[in-house]
Amino acid sequence: MKYIELTVHTTTEASEIVADIMWNYTDFGVTICDINDIIALQKSKETTYWDYMDDELTQNASSDALVKCYLEEDSAGELVRSILLDIALAKENAGGAIAFGTLEDTKRQVDGDDWIDVWKKHFRPIRLGRIVVVPEWIEYQPAKEERVVLLDSNMAFGTGEHETTSSCVELMQEYVTEASVCIDVGCGSGILGISAVKLGAAKAYLTDIDEVAVTSALHNAKLNGVEQKTVVAHSNLLDDTEIQGDIMLANITGEILVMLAPSIPKNLKKDGVLILSGIIESRLEMVKTAYAAVGMQVIKERRKGEWFALVLKHKE
Repeated sequence: MKYIELTVHTTTEASEIVADIMWNYTDFGVTICDINDIIALQKSKETTYWDYMDDELTQNASSDALVKCYLEEDSAGELVRSILLDIALAKENAGGAIAFGTLEDTKRQVDGDDWIDVWKKHFRPIRLGRIVVVPEWIEYQPAKEERVVLLDSNMAFGTGEHETTSSCVELMQEYVTEASVCIDVGCGSGILGISAVKLGAAKAYLTDIDEVAVTSALHNAKLNGVEQKTVVAHSNLLDDTEIQGDIMLANITGEILVMLAPSIPKNLKKDGVLILSGIIESRLEMVKTAYAAVGMQVIKERRKGEWFALVLKHKE
């Protein structure tokens, strides 16, 4: 289906007003793109979800916020006129108390499923040691030693293409046994926990704070026929559980790993291994220091491109 993407240039202060007006005319989505939101999140002392951001973004921040909505092409002309009139009226009613910015608007045609088609076009089987990550729509005949992990992961991070994910999958293969209980923190698509079960692990517990990731991981576990050996939870780490893992996996970001440092070790068995990934060089020592402070020691370090992965154990 063809859509018209309408973009209005406004300010942080007026962006929610513009977005509310757009929602009156579409059921296909409204987004606000505002660098000031990211800057505010970076400065927050209570929550940090962003880790790696180009410093030039904050230096060049402006008051220009972009508000976008999507309209069916057939009716877009009249709807765009109505939206722009309502925005102009809102500005007039504000009487100068709220700055609305330039209110410059642009329009372009988009295909609703383009992003999915592009992703599918470029996602091909990826071999990571004995694991081969295969898109569900591709037929693949594995070699005797290979273990196939099927993925339909267009909604959540984790296909094996990124160095952070591939490092985790490759490293876990050195430690997984038939008796292993594996815990995947921030599971995304579920690739790590599912790979552990495919390698022979007895059980895998997958957690994520993102509902989309939980839905994706559940779908992929069923797709691979491992749902009986996996538990997927919408949870921050393993709140209020007594689960003990032989292997814990966390492929997130350096700053989030540091935040989780006081919690993660309690769910790792005394002789278990912790695999951390998603760490850039500028965060590496920070992560090592945080985990040393809670009794964990690095026994292996791996680098792929700009990304580092660590294997840790409890200090003896």
